[in-house]
Amino acid sequence: MNITYYGHSCFGVEINGKNLLFDPFISPNELAKNININTIKADYILISHGHEDHIADAEAIAKRTGAKVICSWEINVWLGNKGVANIHPMNTGGKVKLDFGNVKAVAAVHSSGLPDGTYGGTAMGFVVESTQGNFYYAGDTALTYDMKLIGDYRKIDFAFLPIGDNFTMGVDNAIIASEFVKCNTIIGMHYDTFGYIKINKEEAVNKFTLSGNSLKLMEIGETIKI
Repeated sequence: MNITYYGHSCFGVEINGKNLLFDPFISPNELAKNININTIKADYILISHGHEDHIADAEAIAKRTGAKVICSWEINVWLGNKGVANIHPMNTGGKVKLDFGNVKAVAAVHSSGLPDGTYGGTAMGFVVESTQGNFYYAGDTALTYDMKLIGDYRKIDFAFLPIGDNFTMGVDNAIIASEFVKCNTIIGMHYDTFGYIKINKEEAVNKFTLSGNSLKLMEIGETIKI
């Protein structure tokens, strides 16, 4: 799998010949000013919840690419009213089989209001299963004991976890989350974009290392292979 970081919590994952894009918040992000959203490939757009810092570019990218958007029912209605036609609504606990593998919607403890103030449904994370491996995209969430269920019923090869604290869990809780899902290869997200979520990156990496886990903090625009 090839993973590209577009800033904040937005990642592109190339898997079995398909391009998955998670939580597209790029054009309003000053840290991602060198990313051109019109060049981003997407066959699927997965949206964990309705906050602007996870959905800002979803409409534009979905309309340009024709990507299928996977999201809550409420976000499905909201995007549909904006003219986005290719949408697959989900809710927590559901799973859908797609041409690259499976996507299961899992619990996330977080609010979900849309940019215009309307209700965005239940916040979710995603477990993606494929012949190339399985991974967990946590979305915005607190540490929750439900994460242990993920580690119990799936082998997770790597996980995207929020580490910025304040609005989500921080580094210390993310280390516990990695133990709950039984995955020691973690890619950090939801940090540094705003003043509220600035972190000491060296300290974060060291804490993960001391715990026996690995934390990767990608540069915006960087692509890695896992």
